[in-house]
Amino acid sequence: MKQLSLDNLRTFVTVIDLGGYAKAGDFLGRSQPAISLQIKRLENQLNKRLFSKAGQRHEVNHDGLALYHQAKTMLAINDDIFRQFEPASIRGRLRLGIPSEFATTLLPSIVGEFSKLYPDVSLEVTSALSKSLLNENQRQEFDLIMALVPHHQELEGELLLDDDLVWVGSKNQNFANNTLSLVLAPDGCMYRSRVIQALKQQTTQWRITYTNADLAGITAAINQGLGITALARSSVPQELSIIRHDMLPNLGKIRIALFNQAQRYWQASEKLAEFIKSRLGEI
Repeated sequence: MKQLSLDNLRTFVTVIDLGGYAKAGDFLGRSQPAISLQIKRLENQLNKRLFSKAGQRHEVNHDGLALYHQAKTMLAINDDIFRQFEPASIRGRLRLGIPSEFATTLLPSIVGEFSKLYPDVSLEVTSALSKSLLNENQRQEFDLIMALVPHHQELEGELLLDDDLVWVGSKNQNFANNTLSLVLAPDGCMYRSRVIQALKQQTTQWRITYTNADLAGITAAINQGLGITALARSSVPQELSIIRHDMLPNLGKIRIALFNQAQRYWQASEKLAEFIKSRLGEI
């Protein structure tokens, strides 16, 4: 018996509600290619085109509108069932620590949906370098920590993703100059350490032109032509591009882990952990 994916249907409805693949991707915390793939799978399963192309825009067609109303009903029933069978009202105050790049790219899609399903849970988010979040004197301030962990360090938390560390620049990045200009986070950032270590092992000239701990500030600097940076592949914002060039050494991989250390409100903390793992797995 054929079965529709509720996840694909939710993406389909979000595309229509927000008016495009890119906006849906921003809201759901997924890349535009991932959104396109979900829509394509839905169209293949139904053997119907659901959108028509108008220039660069995707406009829902007659079949898409017919499905839209039914999909909304199915999703509402699904959400009601989960609310009905929750063993108890989940409530409490959660303190989440997360690196700034993931707070920018991953968190927006989590907060809205999590707050809708669990309105009695108050979420307090702190963005900082992983080193600071896991510092022995500070980590007890959080119930849940998402952090980068180097491969040589023993992993105490739950491994979420063994991700590629990639070079990132503007969409029209050029390498006219023989000296690499770098836009990096401050000392203590694992990306910064890995970049400097890799560049010191070869003859390429480089200099740090701008330092900022916030991904929004780094993104703005890169788009102003101040240089390039390095990020985990899963945290690259849509405004930037993964770049490859002979001057750029391989940066290897980086582990992303989750530390659930809640003493109170354990049930709420487990639900938030599920949201984070689900969204990160879809990027």
